[in-house]
Amino acid sequence: VQLVESGGGLVQAGGSLRLSCAASGRTFSTSTMGWFRQAPGKEREFVAGIGWIGINTAYADSVKGRFTISRDNAKNTVYLQMNSLKPEDTAVYYCAARRHPSVTMTFSGYDSWGQGTQVTVSS
Repeated sequence: VQLVESGGGLVQAGGSLRLSCAASGRTFSTSTMGWFRQAPGKEREFVAGIGWIGINTAYADSVKGRFTISRDNAKNTVYLQMNSLKPEDTAVYYCAARRHPSVTMTFSGYDSWGQGTQVTVSS
């Protein structure tokens, strides 16, 4: 599956952004989707994930209560709503897909990746 992220940008601390990831190729509705992020000098880390029909979700502790992942299978798109942004949320955000019904926080569990979108939060 091919993935294209959009929606990144520069925002002040406390602000909001919504990232989108448009998928094409294999059946989106049977792909578990995830968002990861990578800050300069740091490893790529799990942010959020959502199962096939959007019922099962998982979040990193650092974003719980602030970020919400959702999907629209009719539009082949997954979203990440980010509220109450902090400077430490600054990173390149990547969308990922896996051929399995369950969400995993493991980087190697995903077999397709987008090119990433930059999110910068100023203090």
